[in-house]
Amino acid sequence: MDSRAKRALSVDQALLLRQIPSVDQLLEQPRLASLARRVDREVLVEVTRMVLSDLRARITGELAVAALAVDAESLEERIATMVERVLASSLEAVINATGVILHTNLGRAPLTAAVIEEFRRSATSYSNLEYDLEAGTRGKRDVHTAKLLERLTRAEAAIVVNNCAAAVLLVLAALANGGEVIVSRGELIEIGDGFRIPEIMAQSGAVLREVGTTNRTRIADYENAINENTRLLLRVHPSNFTITGFAEKPTLEELVALSQRSGLPLAEDLGSGCLVDLSEAGITEPLVRQSIEAGVSLVMFSGDKLLGGPQAGVIAGNKEFVGRVRKHPLFRALRVDKLTTAALAATLGAYLRGAVEEIPALRMMRMSAQELKRRAENFLRELTPHLPLGEVELEIVDGKSLVGGGSTPAQSLPTKIIRIASARYSASQLEQRLRRAPAGISVIARVEEDRLILDLRTVFPEQEPVLVKSVAAALR
Repeated sequence: MDSRAKRALSVDQALLLRQIPSVDQLLEQPRLASLARRVDREVLVEVTRMVLSDLRARITGELAVAALAVDAESLEERIATMVERVLASSLEAVINATGVILHTNLGRAPLTAAVIEEFRRSATSYSNLEYDLEAGTRGKRDVHTAKLLERLTRAEAAIVVNNCAAAVLLVLAALANGGEVIVSRGELIEIGDGFRIPEIMAQSGAVLREVGTTNRTRIADYENAINENTRLLLRVHPSNFTITGFAEKPTLEELVALSQRSGLPLAEDLGSGCLVDLSEAGITEPLVRQSIEAGVSLVMFSGDKLLGGPQAGVIAGNKEFVGRVRKHPLFRALRVDKLTTAALAATLGAYLRGAVEEIPALRMMRMSAQELKRRAENFLRELTPHLPLGEVELEIVDGKSLVGGGSTPAQSLPTKIIRIASARYSASQLEQRLRRAPAGISVIARVEEDRLILDLRTVFPEQEPVLVKSVAAALR
């Protein structure tokens, strides 16, 4: 601070500046001294200096100095609170009351409880992740999921990478680098967060050969585009949009037949990764097994969508082609760690045991509107006694839940939603108040027609008591 700034300070400002404790004095305060025993001293000093710097700036600014506290106890509280905030994880559990099952922003598929036991066994100690216990030599991490995937999909081989986009990238790089890949214009999709099939293809070193039109592509379009530079036929399931009306595309059987006639591999990006028939729940999605049995060379799909497991990308199919993909240098860069391996194995194990109800996402999809109505009625019985009299309107009405996660874009699930209106707060204000964790956990809801909407399909039953407290607190 130069001499002119010093002369411009008022008497009160100068007095306050002189009263500010030093860093060393503050670090001797009881709470900070206790923190120093479990926090790196550099972090504690840095936060203390930040708090003091902010205080000096406020004193020399235009804020009324009488409102500022410069005593050691008040500063200690501010510093300790900020340090605790630095130490706290920013990733936290929330209650999903939106009715969107595979909510991308909320972590997509919640994992089966069996994953916790797998984590405990394999993550908190050493494991045979890449060790062959029988031979006593280095092994491959693929084996822990490959056999499970092969049994469930009837594929000859399977490997896992960190997501479906990575699976597509790796297949293109391994099988078509420097050559052409034939794709229908109607399947050049954007898969989320700005990532597009043409851009992924460019990164792989493959050359995009578009055929057909946005709404109509025939098998002859593929056949006529094949030349000496063609390396791969690619089919992309448009799992995040639909084309209706005057639309046409080749059947899977037609593409498989063309692949066999031309000797070119056919790869299919199925995206959502549906392993079981969900038509009884009102969901129609192509099954991975159907593509494998039809003769598709390689199928790529996600682990955290309709499969209901962790974020992962699976490449399954012909043993020769899977082997070529696995040998590509990118595979090591894109492979998954032991936690994903454990989580995926636990999820696939539930399928093999015929226990798909253990998988939260599939259990939510299969939940009937009648069951949701019963839960909603019980929820309102618990909530009503805690509400201010005459200020809140509550009703249970028909609604629609969404699968989400870029899956089943034109399909929804019938549900029962709870509509809430408050005389004190707007629906947007209620939504904001719930997000701010009034009962210790953030609640994510939605707003429609100036009403707060809760869909219990995506709320775990054990979360309902906390949700009651959160909604009651938000309405008061």
